[in-house]
Amino acid sequence: QVQFVESGGDLVQPGGSLRLSCAASGIIFSILRMGWYRKVPGKQRELVAAITINGSTNYADSVKGRFTISRDNDESTVDLQMNSLKPEDTAVYYCNAVRPTMGPRYDSWGQGTQVTVSS
Repeated sequence: QVQFVESGGDLVQPGGSLRLSCAASGIIFSILRMGWYRKVPGKQRELVAAITINGSTNYADSVKGRFTISRDNDESTVDLQMNSLKPEDTAVYYCNAVRPTMGPRYDSWGQGTQVTVSS
């Protein structure tokens, strides 16, 4: 059974930092590209960062230079370090494996973790 458990979200002031973590189970983590998505009410879920099995990364233009994705294949975890946070980063953040098309691989989503950037 595929399962993703996200954590680390919080209320933070603009310019602040957060580190999100996702634990995956029920998948062969080490062979999959992994990613962080975010969802704002009324908008489609968007991919913000992805990391391949050998550590190559790519980012949405809106987060380049501010967010860093990393993974631990031994622990089946993927983290997202978020710096210089902006109010427009406010969203529920989810992880999932990522298809070559950059869409989510699995229909099963975790509960997500809420990030709120506000003064």
